[in-house]
Amino acid sequence: MISIEVSDLLNSKFLKFNNLNFIESDPICIPHGFTKKQDQEISGFFAAVLAWGQRKTIINKCTELMQRMDNAPFEFIQGASDKDLKNFENFVHRTFNFIDLMYFIEFFKEHYRKYESFEDAFLIGNKSENNLKENLSNFRNYFFSLEDSPHRTKKHISSPNSNSACKRINMYLRWMVRKDNSGVDFGIWNRLKPAQLVIPCDVHVENIARRLLLTNRPKADWKMAEEITDSLILLDPLDPTKYDFALFGMGIEKYFGT
Repeated sequence: MISIEVSDLLNSKFLKFNNLNFIESDPICIPHGFTKKQDQEISGFFAAVLAWGQRKTIINKCTELMQRMDNAPFEFIQGASDKDLKNFENFVHRTFNFIDLMYFIEFFKEHYRKYESFEDAFLIGNKSENNLKENLSNFRNYFFSLEDSPHRTKKHISSPNSNSACKRINMYLRWMVRKDNSGVDFGIWNRLKPAQLVIPCDVHVENIARRLLLTNRPKADWKMAEEITDSLILLDPLDPTKYDFALFGMGIEKYFGT
């Protein structure tokens, strides 16, 4: 049960942070630089996967990557020659390097040969569109289904099967799936529903959720992400992850002084 005080706090903080001012300093600004659906899908996926470290650095590296793709990632990936790809040899962000990037590009190229949207990648092999844990597990299997998938690259795509919180993938899904009247999240996918989403459980969300008694688990894992989401469903069963803005924002502003 969530108290009226916590409910009021989360709703007020959601309204405070879920606005266009949020975009500028968040990795979501990368897909907001595009209007074509496939460009938003691709650039957003890279921005989510590379969302590791300081947000300014993440944004700078993703901006660099998109510039190297001529700010047209879908078109670039479809037609990139070996010479074009060789120009990425020195691209690196944390542990994400040239080998990883080349596989991502190869996978996108293969996927879009068969499907119009990247949403299909999260629905392949699923018995039900309503089981996000199954969606994410099957997505990872599909993503690494190409014959030459490098073992080292697998660490960049998490799975709930290993009890990972899957923060980056859940964040990406929030971007693509949530129907947002404030213009932050895109809502360009329609088969996955906002009600199915699971909270992106980063350190800010984790810490604030504990302070608000939305979870009592000791570390950020899939079970914690589900537990926090289950609590938020009590406030909005159709759009529980909208409170990501509130929890993350409260963490950034050090609401509890830490």
